[in-house]
Amino acid sequence: MKWKKFKIKTTTEAEDIIISTLYDIGLEGAQIEDKVPLTALEKEQMFVDILPEGPADDGIAYLSFFVEEDEDGQLVMNGIPTDEEAILASVKEELDALRVFCDIGEGSITIDETEDIDWINNWKQYFKQFYVDDILIIPSWEEVKEEDKDKMIIHIDPGTAFGTGMHETTQLCIRQLRKYVTSETQLLDVGTGSGILSIIALKMGAKHAVGTDLDPCAVPAVEENKEVNGIDAEDFEMMIGNIIDDKEVQDRVGYEKYDIVVANILADVLVPLTPVIVNQMKPGGIYITSGIIDEKEETVTEAVKAAGLEIIEVTYQGEWVSVTARKQV
Repeated sequence: MKWKKFKIKTTTEAEDIIISTLYDIGLEGAQIEDKVPLTALEKEQMFVDILPEGPADDGIAYLSFFVEEDEDGQLVMNGIPTDEEAILASVKEELDALRVFCDIGEGSITIDETEDIDWINNWKQYFKQFYVDDILIIPSWEEVKEEDKDKMIIHIDPGTAFGTGMHETTQLCIRQLRKYVTSETQLLDVGTGSGILSIIALKMGAKHAVGTDLDPCAVPAVEENKEVNGIDAEDFEMMIGNIIDDKEVQDRVGYEKYDIVVANILADVLVPLTPVIVNQMKPGGIYITSGIIDEKEETVTEAVKAAGLEIIEVTYQGEWVSVTARKQV
């Protein structure tokens, strides 16, 4: 499959209005390249695994739009045949109109042809094996080195929907699990994703894990990762649904049943989750949370205390926080 790439050089301030304007003429799915640092809120909402530090913002942005070519080389936009000249003319017309009341910077347009864009697999180049203390987390396409074969090895293929485990919040949870998992641990993993936390807990010796997630894609992701890590099907059960407000999910998960609940989500989800999830925890059960940007630490700790839990530890990595608490006996 081939694509025509229309790349516009503009300013960071004009990004949104250009994207919106060109969306109206049929160009969708803009790829944005700029050097604007993420805000704390954006980092929390993105919750990404791979986020390298970038250079200082220079105010310049590049917006790329991709238009598919059919087998005959005909450009097709929104199902309608078109051509390079027509698209270019429309884009120039819209940019010229924007210049009247908005600084769009250079506004130049370059056109390239890109063949066989592998949207699904491009992310793999950024996911390499890494360590969390003495645990090796490795994707299926990499080989385990001889010197690592005596480590705990976790094979994770997150796919495009879930994290890899590289994110600081996941690592914070892993370290807390190590402190509390025993051979009798019944674990509840809220926001399971790829299943990495439950799989690691089971490898640490936990007896059983139940995972919940809103995304149906978690089911095949977990099944694949269970299989590659040698986890017995009956040891890790997956449920789809919102445990915060879905009574059916709450009933299926069960009450006062779990020694550990781990929730690596977002602060704004942990606040309504916490007073609900205490009902699933055994007396004396441990509640491990993360996904908390440092600005939201107090918000989460207050919610945890309001739910009647005792905070026993707060740990940090980078800008991220993990709050661990215990349910009263």
